[in-house]
Amino acid sequence: MSGLLLGFLAIYFTASAGSKNGFDVSNVSIPVDDILAGGPPKDGIPALSDPELLAAADATFMQPNDRVIGVELDGIARAYPISILNWHEIVNDQINSQRYAVTYCPLCGTGVVFNADVGGQTTDFGVSGLLYNSDVLLYDRKTESLWSQIMGEAVAGKLVGEKLKAIPISHTTWRDWLARHPNTKVLSTNTGYSRDYGRNPYQGYEQSRQLYFGVNNRAPENYHPKEQVIGLEFNGVYKAYPFVELEKYGRSQFQDTVNGISVTIDWDSTNQSVTLSDSEGVRIAGIQGFWFAWFAFHPDTLVFQAS
Repeated sequence: MSGLLLGFLAIYFTASAGSKNGFDVSNVSIPVDDILAGGPPKDGIPALSDPELLAAADATFMQPNDRVIGVELDGIARAYPISILNWHEIVNDQINSQRYAVTYCPLCGTGVVFNADVGGQTTDFGVSGLLYNSDVLLYDRKTESLWSQIMGEAVAGKLVGEKLKAIPISHTTWRDWLARHPNTKVLSTNTGYSRDYGRNPYQGYEQSRQLYFGVNNRAPENYHPKEQVIGLEFNGVYKAYPFVELEKYGRSQFQDTVNGISVTIDWDSTNQSVTLSDSEGVRIAGIQGFWFAWFAFHPDTLVFQAS
C-alpha cells in the first residue's frame, strides 16, 4: 500500500474518530467510545424554543394523573407535560429575564431544568442524538459543545468541564401541580410538529427490566432498574432515595444528613413526588429518575433505606 494512501486513510480515520453525529469529539472528558448514537440524527428529536403556553383551564388534554415537570420562578408557574417531553426532550423557555432549558431523558426518566446562562452568555439547547450511559447528550447552540444531562457538565467540545446550574423543580402529577399553582401556564400541544402526544413512544419501557443501551456501571438488583429515585450531591458525596424506601418509611417529612449537610425530605406518596430543602427551607435541586441511571453515573452513591 502506498505511503500516499496510508496517509489518506490515517487522515480519514482520525476525522471519523473525532466526529459523531456531526459533533466534534476530539476534545472530550469521557471515553469517546462511550458516546453512542441513539438513532436519530442531530435535531432529529426537535427541541422546542419559546413554545406556546396555555392557561390551565384551556389545557383540556391534561388528565389528573399526567406527569409534569413544574417550574416556578419569580412567582410564575409553568408545567411541562412528560407526554410532550417524550417527543422533544428539551424546551427552551424564559420567565422574566431568566432563560432556562427544561430537559427530559425518556431512557433514564430524568427531568432536569438548567439555567441557560453558560460562560456569561445565554444559549438555547438542542438534542444531539447521542447518549452517554443511556442518558441524553444536549448541545448548546452557541458552541455546539455536548453536555451530559445527569452530570450537568460539558463533556465534549469547546466548553469541556463547564457546569450548568440546575433549578429546583417539581416532578409530579398535573393534579398536584394545579392544586398548588392554579394560575400555572401549561406547555401546549400546538408545538409546530406533527406528533401523537396522546401516545407514549416508550410504552412498557418503564416496567421492563431491559435497557436499550449499555451503561458503564450496572446497578445492583436489589431494586428494579427503573425504580424511581431522587438523588442529590454535596461536595462529591452522592445519595439516592428510592421511592420504594420512602414508601416503606412512611413519613411525609423527615431530616437526613449528607456529607455533614442537613436536608429536609418531603415525600408525597399520593403523587409520587419529592421535595428537597436545606436547613433554611430553601429548595435544593435533586435529580429524579431511574435507579439504573443514577447508579451508572454514581456507583459510589449512598442509598437511603427505611430500616
